[in-house]
Amino acid sequence: MSNEEDTNTMEPQMKRWKGSVCDADSWVAYPVLSDEQSQDVELTEAFAAPIVNKKETSRLVRELNSLYPLNSLPHIKRVRACKAKGSLHPLEVLICLISDAPDMKEVSIDSLLPSDGVKPDGLGELFVVKVPARPPLTRPQFELASQHWPTSFHEDKLVTVALRGERFTPTQKATMHLYMMSALTAAKAGKELGMEAVGAVVVDPKTERIVAVGHDCRGDHPLHHAVMVCIDLVARSQGGGCFCFDRYSACRFTPAASNPSQNVPDSDAGSQPYICTGYDLYVTREPCVMCAMALVHSRIGRVFYGTASLDGALGTKYKIHSQKDLNHRFEVYKGVLSKACEDLSSSDDHNKKDSVQ
Repeated sequence: MSNEEDTNTMEPQMKRWKGSVCDADSWVAYPVLSDEQSQDVELTEAFAAPIVNKKETSRLVRELNSLYPLNSLPHIKRVRACKAKGSLHPLEVLICLISDAPDMKEVSIDSLLPSDGVKPDGLGELFVVKVPARPPLTRPQFELASQHWPTSFHEDKLVTVALRGERFTPTQKATMHLYMMSALTAAKAGKELGMEAVGAVVVDPKTERIVAVGHDCRGDHPLHHAVMVCIDLVARSQGGGCFCFDRYSACRFTPAASNPSQNVPDSDAGSQPYICTGYDLYVTREPCVMCAMALVHSRIGRVFYGTASLDGALGTKYKIHSQKDLNHRFEVYKGVLSKACEDLSSSDDHNKKDSVQ
């Protein structure tokens, strides 16, 4: 198949994959979040006390904020409602972190509050409580943190929806299903040629057109992973590229002349975008570190993969896409056609074991 053939073959036609809308209900695309967004709630210990006289609440909060401002915990609310059954006191207030308390053998309300600082009038007996050490970044973290002490929470609703597996509409999922089917088809073509069973597809989400399709080509070059092949094919579609994959019929691209949505600024023709600016990548297996960094450098917009890899760099072993010290970050979702991608990957691993034996 020629790379210059009718570009309609690059479009994921709904008619080709009967039942694709129905099949799209069998998988869910979950976001691969940063460690900060994924980690458990970390707790730190603090001193607190019941407020036995509600009329003293405003004064106590004002004076405690002055003496122990809790600067390291701006997300923590100073006062909480006491929900314990049978409690005589409806409110409790944080005094200070244990780490901020003066070094003394016996700690009490009087020892923590100097006479010229906070008047202990209206406070009950001191107790120790665990409070969230970091602000919650996701709703699951917020719900866990709130079980210990009230916190403020600035919700990213897109993340909340994504964590519920509801980020994409049925229509969007049907289209995503087709893109990954194209990647699976390419992976199978590569496997038939003795390559790794990994396929990738780069898509322009604005026009829903496939820009490039590639599969593993490491039989020719050790660095020709499916993702690397796809990025080079995108470069070829823009008049660049370093390699030629014409002899692989499943590896193809849409020429720039046939891709009217090419993201080129009108104001400055000499200022070209990076290779994959604004594009999506669909790949059957989680990319390795090399491929993940190539995606960073090519400025990919989003990555969708089907199954995880032991050395995967977008969720399993590393999370390259969320590294704060890199100059580009992108969204990653896993689980698209997960069963089909897992089966393909498993059969590939099985074949490799047989060849070794």
